Amino acid sequence: MSLRINDIAPDFNAETTAGPIRFHEWIGNGWAVLFSHPKDFTPVCTTELGYMAGLIPDFEARGVKIIGLSADPLESHKRWVNDIDATQGHAVRYPLIADENLAIAKLYGMLPADAVPGTRTPADNQTVRTVITIGPDKKIKAMIIYPMSTGRNFDEVLRLIDSLQLTARAGVSTPVNWQPGQDVIVPAAMSEDDIRSKFPAGFRKVLPYLRYVAQPGDVVGATEAGSGKK
Repeated sequence: MSLRINDIAPDFNAETTAGPIRFHEWIGNGWAVLFSHPKDFTPVCTTELGYMAGLIPDFEARGVKIIGLSADPLESHKRWVNDIDATQGHAVRYPLIADENLAIAKLYGMLPADAVPGTRTPADNQTVRTVITIGPDKKIKAMIIYPMSTGRNFDEVLRLIDSLQLTARAGVSTPVNWQPGQDVIVPAAMSEDDIRSKFPAGFRKVLPYLRYVAQPGDVVGATEAGSGKK
């Protein structure tokens, strides 16, 4: 199954370290981030799960739930979480999905349909290293895929969510390396009269199709939860 931005995120039932869930019901009316792992007791993923635990207040401030997935059974997850809690400085309190039969990894196109569970190694499962951001409409808003050797940058995921939420609310775009509080870009199709009407504080014209305005409204990342640091 090949998923794209704006596709509905596939729904599923799953067992997690926080109990059974139905995914869409668990998401509710807010945003969610699903981040997946090829195997329990893998070193890079151990650091990632711990770091995400430290970012829970930052995600909650944005109305975002986080949930992990690993291609192993529930009892293995519970043992792994103990290691993470003991070594990474933050206790894992968000759900971790058990996917020992690889059904969800296949549903989300992380593994081929003919992948066989049971004897697979982390290297066999290495494509299960995905970060998926899902909106309140249950549509996929962004996807990032990492190799096994590179730890994910979850501060960047927070920045991405700030941009997604702002652009959805205000009908603007964010430029390269944008940070909350910086100027944003108005649509190229918007007339200058419409820009003046919508953004009375004015705009900065660099090219006929590249016009900047001050960031409209508040973004969490520009205030107390903006550091993304533990």
